[in-house]
Amino acid sequence: MKKFYYLLLSMLISFSTFGQEVSTLIKGTVIDNDNKEPVIGASVIIEGTTTGSITNYNGEFSIRTSKSGPQTIVVSFVGYTTIEEEVVLKGGEANLGELTLTSDAIGLAEVEVIASVAIDRKTPVAVSTIAPEAIENKLGTKEFPEILKSTPGVYATKQGGGFGDSRINLRGFSSANIAVMINGVPVNDMENGTVYWSNWAGLSDVTRSMQVQRGLGASKVAVPSVGGTINILTKTTDAQKGGNVYYGIGNDGREKMALTLSTGKMDNGYAVTFSGSRTTGQGFVDATSFEGYSYFLNVSKEINKNHMLSFTAFGAPQTHGQRNGYNMGIEDYQRYGGIRYNSDWGYLDGQEYNLFTNSYHKPQISLNHYWTINDKSNLSTSVYVSVGQGGGTGFLGTSKDTDAYRRSDGLIDFEKIRDENIALAEQGLGSETILRSSNNNHTWVGALSVYDNKITDYLTFMGGLDLRYYKGEHYRQVEDLLGGEYFLSNVDVNNPGQKAVVGDKVGYNNDGEVYWLGTFGQLEYSKDNLSAFVSAAVSNTTYYRLDYFQYTDGNQLSDAYDFLGYSAKAGVNYNITENHNVFANTGYISRAPFFRSVFPNHTNNGNKNAENEKIISFELGYGYRSARFNANVNVYHTQWKDRSFTKTVNQDFTANLLGVNATHQGVELDARYNVTPKLTLTGMLSIGDWRWDNDLTNVPVFDQNNQVVDEVNIYIADLKVGNSAQTTAALGLNYELMKGLKLGADYNFFGQNYADFDPTRRDNPEDRSEAWRMKDFSVVDVNVRYNFKLGKLSTTVYGNVDNIFNETYITDAQDGADHTAATATRIYYGLGRTWSMGMKLNF
Repeated sequence: MKKFYYLLLSMLISFSTFGQEVSTLIKGTVIDNDNKEPVIGASVIIEGTTTGSITNYNGEFSIRTSKSGPQTIVVSFVGYTTIEEEVVLKGGEANLGELTLTSDAIGLAEVEVIASVAIDRKTPVAVSTIAPEAIENKLGTKEFPEILKSTPGVYATKQGGGFGDSRINLRGFSSANIAVMINGVPVNDMENGTVYWSNWAGLSDVTRSMQVQRGLGASKVAVPSVGGTINILTKTTDAQKGGNVYYGIGNDGREKMALTLSTGKMDNGYAVTFSGSRTTGQGFVDATSFEGYSYFLNVSKEINKNHMLSFTAFGAPQTHGQRNGYNMGIEDYQRYGGIRYNSDWGYLDGQEYNLFTNSYHKPQISLNHYWTINDKSNLSTSVYVSVGQGGGTGFLGTSKDTDAYRRSDGLIDFEKIRDENIALAEQGLGSETILRSSNNNHTWVGALSVYDNKITDYLTFMGGLDLRYYKGEHYRQVEDLLGGEYFLSNVDVNNPGQKAVVGDKVGYNNDGEVYWLGTFGQLEYSKDNLSAFVSAAVSNTTYYRLDYFQYTDGNQLSDAYDFLGYSAKAGVNYNITENHNVFANTGYISRAPFFRSVFPNHTNNGNKNAENEKIISFELGYGYRSARFNANVNVYHTQWKDRSFTKTVNQDFTANLLGVNATHQGVELDARYNVTPKLTLTGMLSIGDWRWDNDLTNVPVFDQNNQVVDEVNIYIADLKVGNSAQTTAALGLNYELMKGLKLGADYNFFGQNYADFDPTRRDNPEDRSEAWRMKDFSVVDVNVRYNFKLGKLSTTVYGNVDNIFNETYITDAQDGADHTAATATRIYYGLGRTWSMGMKLNF
């Protein structure tokens, strides 16, 4: 019996010892090789397991595991080369020290200097960054600006629904008041500030990251960042050799093919990356078929440790049918077949014929030089050129966009128009109505150079030059006489009674030239938990106008019109603890008037007294960072003074209207919670209050003899600014269902969206009604991604369904006479359910 007790005790001790697993705490810090800053949010896992962690604000991680013996720790983060660290686990603590991640792209850090990329918890601005992984996963059938729709303050729509016809508003400001920069180079049109996204429809294929800096932003150059700055960084050159091929399909015949090839850094110091794609489809909206291409080439050369050259060329030629729908109301959609209805097409000889077609190609070519002068100073310079060609079609002559020229199915009766023109030709007369193209070609060259010097360990100076020249060619051209022999045009004083045929210029023919000379400087202080900056920029804008139709040879060039613009900004960020930070910024911008305000009458008689628009802004923000939860909240107040408007009076005079002010203010919140290494939740809430501040009364309008010919009144005080949802919210979920398989879903809400309206038309003092408020709406998009091995090739399958519940909603409208849905025009419905799927093979 005693032996039995000994045996039992021995077995219990053995089982107890067997049940005590060895536990090891793995610790370490992940840092960026270039700037030695901590990498926040990097994934750290034990290879072959789901055990892992995410680095916190300090780049630190800790993993507790019962595994023992040799193990491999895998550290990865988007934009960096994945590293593997070997460790032997023996229980207790295993400290791996500093683990260094290197960028997977050559020259990226240098591009970020030119592009003024904001740094988390250091740059005192409200900022959101969209990583390339998110773009790949969520793009689907969405347009480029729509990638940002879950960002605070953003309202992006497809407008008419044609390929590349999207628009974006930020804090209630249109793209003319949002600085859009690609690799630090501004792309807003230099005459009117507009960004035409169709010019960049294929840019998403080569975008490395997008950063939205709301408000004045971190850019040092003098750019129109009233609502904010959209900073797009394309690929540079891949650090590793390889490439990928992609093929995808989608709704309405959508098909996409893409190829990327990279040499990686070769022994001779060169590295080359090329990407190209082709996308075609019929379009969700009727008669909006499209064909688009994109190409990207980067060649980098490390000359030595102090000098590097980088050549980049990219572009996205495209052609697509459009839906402008100038007079389309809700009743038209209901009458003619629903939200896909397009009033701007018909048939000619049995073939689809578009009234509005857009074609454009705007390549951008740049040569960047990065010079490390010494361990304290650097000089980064970008010389660039962009040559854009293309435009859009439409009617010219007697308007035929009337019920008399529509078929019973709501389409334009082009055959009736042609028959009438044929009858006129038989009488020796010209076509009454033709198809014309409105062309907007341009040549843009510039140079941007940034010098930075570390004066002390805590104080850095940055300064530079911003030089630009722009020439825009604007003319109309005969595209189709629609059955006639010629089109009679009497607008060219040098060719009166012109019998124009296909290819001839008609309507108007003028150029705009813009010369820009800018300089900027910034002092930045950073020590311990405090960082601050003060910056200023000054620019001189010179405008010329050349008119080939209204003036005879020798008199076609206008005088020079010079305008001085400037800006001053300051901000401070304080990291209270490793978790909490606060920031504040303020600024003042005096912006030179746009081209149309200088030449309001479409003649060379410019307005030397055109006023600069003034913008005053301030913002306060708070941030919280931890290993699993990040959150930001900020409040802003922006006042826009001397908003420039033009109004035609008595059909002969166009008045410049100044003195109208608007205030845009609001609060924004965004958060991200890593529930587990597999599950991430995101959220956003943005509440804006954007209003016109004042009326404008008894404004005299003068003729060329300085005689008063009329008075203008505008009654808009306290009315809501239209054309953008003032309340937006979003919820997002990303979940790794199993190794390699990730699911995502995004819910977006849009409210307080008032129809767009022209303030100069609100001239009735008894009419103080708000513009029509469209119905609030929400949409849900879902995506799936699966990574697996196909033989030796790393393969990814993508799937997207946007507006999965097929909600019907209105995104855009022009306010009507009584500010109700019944009289609203140019109404655009959002797209119904759309889908896409594709596969990428990496080699």
